[in-house]
Amino acid sequence: MTPIASLPVLLAARQAAPLTSNPWDLVLYATPVTKIILIVLAAFSLISWVAIFWKWKAFREVDRDGDRFVAGMADADGLHGIYQTLTALPESAYTRVIRRGVNFFTELRPSALREAPVPGGSSGLTPAQLEALGLVLNKELSEERDNLAHGLHWLAIIGSVSPLLGLMGTVLGVMNSFIGITAQGTANIAAVAPGIAEALITTVAGLAVAIPAVIAYNHYAGKLALFTGELEGFAAEFIGTLAREGRV
Repeated sequence: MTPIASLPVLLAARQAAPLTSNPWDLVLYATPVTKIILIVLAAFSLISWVAIFWKWKAFREVDRDGDRFVAGMADADGLHGIYQTLTALPESAYTRVIRRGVNFFTELRPSALREAPVPGGSSGLTPAQLEALGLVLNKELSEERDNLAHGLHWLAIIGSVSPLLGLMGTVLGVMNSFIGITAQGTANIAAVAPGIAEALITTVAGLAVAIPAVIAYNHYAGKLALFTGELEGFAAEFIGTLAREGRV
């Protein structure tokens, strides 16, 4: 809120400013507090759009990697087929998760890739080893999910803070307008309307920044959940393949 001692200066500046006829004039001749809030909101907008395009590119690459992984694994037969497919596919989150599982399994059973599968055999993993394999897959899956989610928190922060920041600017502007009415001793609409309109500019700016950020965050959060579900499904299918071959 503007100090009472500075009200004459503020009122004189407003009277000296040209009459505002469009929103751009309201920004040009706004009070310092309003300009500061608008600058902060502009910075938030820049950050959010950078994050939006950055994550759009990341999720597009993940979708492409997922299609290649599914197409490659469709022809894989058993542990040997999975291993050969992993060596042929380009590096991606999908190959890293399954490769980590294959590597851990071969550490427990060094000759697994050389031996033929024996359904119902007794050379499988112990329950403790099988649980450890699941933990290893889940750890790698969590790392890939966290890596893909990196930066999304900025969209959530901007989407929640921007409207509040805009509302704060509006409240401060309305307070200054009413203080100006008190100082002038008149409630003439011509004297009050510019201050109210200026105050509402920050609310509009806050919503303009927040709406794209919130839409993008929810969209990418949904895609992240789908990505996580796919990885969990592939990890479970990998363990199922080992079970069908009598390796667990």
